[in-house]
Amino acid sequence: MAPPDAHQVNEDDRPGPGDHVVRLPGTPSQVSRARALVRTALGRDHPLYDDVVLLTSELATNAILHTRSGGGGSFTVSLASSRSAVRVFVTDAGSDGPPCVCRTGTQETNGRGLPLIEALSHRWGFTREQGSTTVWFELLEEPVPAGVAV
Repeated sequence: MAPPDAHQVNEDDRPGPGDHVVRLPGTPSQVSRARALVRTALGRDHPLYDDVVLLTSELATNAILHTRSGGGGSFTVSLASSRSAVRVFVTDAGSDGPPCVCRTGTQETNGRGLPLIEALSHRWGFTREQGSTTVWFELLEEPVPAGVAV
């Protein structure tokens, strides 16, 4: 299943010139470098840090495992942030089909990346252009109402 807004692309759904950007070889060892971009750009004290690290890791892994990036290519990770929102884009070398939020059985070891992104992000989507695919997500810090224990 595709995200509801997968084909409704606007300029906010694309990496921008002020983003933190890194281009990485399409090898499994580079997932940790994608996480390092998050550490550098956000810092450990950012309220969305843990979720951004997890979801960035999932998208980097997907780029390596499910696209032509993993066959000797490369992928790009871009991150835009403020104190209350973070948007991450992972652009890969494309694949034969669009990203799929496939449901897997409880014993499966793969297939949980995009369902995690769907569950944890405020919104997400993808674009497929000129042989590449960009999958992105956005997380928003939700203010805790006064009087609610955290």
